[in-house]
Amino acid sequence: MKEERCVLIINPSLAPGKTANAAAVMALTVGQRHPHLVGPALTDGSGLSWPGLIPTGIPVLSATPAVLSTLLSSVLSQNFDVVIFPEQGQMTTDYAAFSAAVAEVTTDALPLLGIAVTGEKKALRKFTAGLSLFA
Repeated sequence: MKEERCVLIINPSLAPGKTANAAAVMALTVGQRHPHLVGPALTDGSGLSWPGLIPTGIPVLSATPAVLSTLLSSVLSQNFDVVIFPEQGQMTTDYAAFSAAVAEVTTDALPLLGIAVTGEKKALRKFTAGLSLFA
């Protein structure tokens, strides 16, 4: 099996709290969809066991909303798994309202704050080669 990797790509104009929220939500979903990416449990010097973390790390890259839309179109035609974080996700704390708002917008018109992309490491690096680290 080829080595898999995950990257987060986030709109760099988001405020720090909204950036952290988008990254956390997408990473949690990726972990649920790809539990094999999580490493074994960690045991500290006191003998306490802690849940494993992803051993390869997760690069956080940046892209404008227009580039995020282009990337989403491209990723849908390739062999990657994608998690989207549309703008509607930060407009309400009611998941049913969020879901209803997303249902009203076509894929190509979704205003994206971020995407998480998981796939084969080399292909994913090539896919994200032109993107900068999130600063």
